[in-house]
Amino acid sequence: MKVEMFDFHLPDELIAQTPLKQRDASRLMVLNKQNGEIQHESFRGILNHLNEGDCIVLNDTRVMPARLFGTKEDTGAKIEILLLKQLEGDQWETLVKPAKRVREGSVIQFGDGLLEAVCTGTAEHGGRVLEFKYSGIFYEVLEQLGEMPLPPYIKEQLDDRERYQTVYSKEIGSAAAPTAGLHFTEEILEEIEKKGVHIAYITLHVGLGTFRPVSAETIEEHEMHSEFYQMSEGTARLLNGVRENGGRIIAVGTTSTRTLESIAGKYDGQFREENGWTNIFIYPGYHFSAIDGMLTNFHLPKSSLIMLVSALAGREPIMHAYETAVKEKYRFFSFGDAMLII
Repeated sequence: MKVEMFDFHLPDELIAQTPLKQRDASRLMVLNKQNGEIQHESFRGILNHLNEGDCIVLNDTRVMPARLFGTKEDTGAKIEILLLKQLEGDQWETLVKPAKRVREGSVIQFGDGLLEAVCTGTAEHGGRVLEFKYSGIFYEVLEQLGEMPLPPYIKEQLDDRERYQTVYSKEIGSAAAPTAGLHFTEEILEEIEKKGVHIAYITLHVGLGTFRPVSAETIEEHEMHSEFYQMSEGTARLLNGVRENGGRIIAVGTTSTRTLESIAGKYDGQFREENGWTNIFIYPGYHFSAIDGMLTNFHLPKSSLIMLVSALAGREPIMHAYETAVKEKYRFFSFGDAMLII
């Protein structure tokens, strides 16, 4: 299947550069995956489409302030670091700019010596493996020195870094936010529970590969990046109960979807306590074994994410929905509006 089949024209002005003042003030497109019909709502209208006994599944990962600015010890050259994935101990796979200045043995200083990194090797796609030295707790040092790694299509500065976190974020480890969850407020979550809808939590630490367009000519040639996930025994038990009682499982975001499908795909549609790495690639032709619906944002052309939603609702209905979203001036990407496929 050709990647070009998932391309569409998106005017630059529809790429949301900043979050709305109110998280739940976004718009919601509701797409019926059975007949392709479209409804337009405000995000609060999601309550109209959830039934007692259903379960929404939220990814409680928390974004690290993973962008660091330092200087090379020997030359004083300015170096930018982006943390991608923790390896063993204090070693991390990173992206470095300018990479050509950082070779094995290079030492980089951050924050007047609060943090030091030594390059111990190279990684794929021109990355570098860095070993960090510090006093105290690494994530506390990051909170002090790091900046939020906003996606490359966002050019504005973020005034409040919590707006790139969900209100339920807890498990630190992501290089990017699970953005479908940014629309929720504590009040909406309370209203969902009052309606008798269950809320379950899983964790998938989002990598920057999420934002990369698929560069291969055909979908089948594309290799997905791996991301770490975990599901607790309590969540597995809740989800199995919902399924047994005829409720629907609705994933909030592609990250929750990939976690649920990675686990249920192993166990004949059942859920179990588990953690590990997944590189599952979901595209049209995939048979879903975990979810009945999904809340998601509007994604980049030719990305693995638009392929995933096309697997759930069909390529033609999704491309028509995106065409409609452009026509109706929906806001796209991380700080944009939402789509409920149900």
